[in-house]
Amino acid sequence: MNSMKNIFLVEDDTEIAKNLTLLLQSEGFAVTRAASKAEASGSLGDHPYDLALVDICLPDGSGYAVCTEIKQSRNIPVIFLTASGDEASVVTGLNMGADDYITKPFRPRELIARIGAALRNSGRSPAVFEMGGLQVDTAGGTVSRNGAEVFLSALEYRLLLVFVSSPKSVITREHLLDELWDAAGEYVNNNTLTVYIKRLREKIEDEPSNPKIILTVRGTGYRLGGGCVSK
Repeated sequence: MNSMKNIFLVEDDTEIAKNLTLLLQSEGFAVTRAASKAEASGSLGDHPYDLALVDICLPDGSGYAVCTEIKQSRNIPVIFLTASGDEASVVTGLNMGADDYITKPFRPRELIARIGAALRNSGRSPAVFEMGGLQVDTAGGTVSRNGAEVFLSALEYRLLLVFVSSPKSVITREHLLDELWDAAGEYVNNNTLTVYIKRLREKIEDEPSNPKIILTVRGTGYRLGGGCVSK
């Protein structure tokens, strides 16, 4: 599907940077970290970054300056990481050219979703996925099967997005439960997940009892069937 995306992480807190790097790598991203404004400037060079995550408060200056330098040298999305919910900081960051911001502490799934949206909006991530007569347009938020629109609930759509965003991965039931819990804002249990998978298959599969799109990996979870094409 898409080639590995390179994330430029500018974060001085070692523990936060370590956890963020592990999270991003688990989602298939390559990560280059800088711990200061000076280090960030030195790391820009000719590296082919696709997106930057920049902490506003750095030990030797402001993340705003890093954002300006990034935007002057390349056209990639910048998402600010800020410990402050202060509206002025957010407005300043957006006025400096940032594409989005997220306030620490943040939920991992929310950050990944924000990164995916920023990459799609910048044209660095495919917005349309096709497979077995199914078409998912993540920019327009629409799903169609054999040319006819399929109407999914918010949770069914979220579930489908998890699969198309990780087409080569086996996705555990625990991972799916985390995703749905975040999306629903309430506890989703194993039985509920089974029901959602069944409902989704009934809407997107030609033969729900013999699925070709969402396959069961016995004892582990599920994976997307072969042949997913991105545009």
